[in-house]
Amino acid sequence: MEVLAEAMLQSQLLWENFSQKRGILESIICEKQPMARIKPQALLMQSKKKKAPARISLTAIIACNLTVFLAVFSLYATYKYWYRRPSDKTEFYPNTFEDTEALGELKDLPSYAILNTAKGSVTAELYKDSSPEVVDKFLDLCQKGHFKGMPFHRVIKHYVIQGGDFPELGAAEDWTLKGKSHSELAKSSKHEAFMLGTTKAKSENKGFELFITTAPIPDLNDKIVVFGRVIKGEDVVQEIEEVDTDEHYRPKSPIGIIDIILKHEP
Repeated sequence: MEVLAEAMLQSQLLWENFSQKRGILESIICEKQPMARIKPQALLMQSKKKKAPARISLTAIIACNLTVFLAVFSLYATYKYWYRRPSDKTEFYPNTFEDTEALGELKDLPSYAILNTAKGSVTAELYKDSSPEVVDKFLDLCQKGHFKGMPFHRVIKHYVIQGGDFPELGAAEDWTLKGKSHSELAKSSKHEAFMLGTTKAKSENKGFELFITTAPIPDLNDKIVVFGRVIKGEDVVQEIEEVDTDEHYRPKSPIGIIDIILKHEP
């Protein structure tokens, strides 16, 4: 009887264990059953929904647009600043570049002229800074050979030597002779001896009157523009002024400029 009771107890335990496992299996089958019932199209739509990106909020869009706007505005402002910078300098200093260019061209011009004469050579330093226009014209005429063979047509001892186009009786001759008539000449730093000058009178022709002073001549302040000075060959100038002249101070024997050589160094 004990054996039978034990067998019945074991059988009951096995049945309970089987029932428990069966319940678990049924629950698993029930959970999987709905998935099996979903159609393929539904699964595809469900997959698309899962893959779709999340929607961006309005605040994020505004912040992004504001950042882009600020970056573009910053680049534009930087470009305008650097683009306008050269023009602003030009407006503030309107003549700086023109003056610098003119000054550079003036410095490139020869600074010395060697006047070769029958008595010898005379070296003159040109005043490019104080008389730029006259020096420019003088250099231009030298390069064109204007002074080649030009005579000294008036030589007044202890006063002035005049060369250039053969003068007509008029203003140039008048003031040189009147100036010589003064018995006393005050010293002037502007028109000292051995200065190169030309007349201030405007002429319709393209000539050039050249003067070499042999004494201080303050009387000519209103008549002569000084554009250089003799730095070598003063003895040659003095020798020229010793030539014989007629009553009009014209040399009896022709004497003048053979040619003029321009140099940057003396």
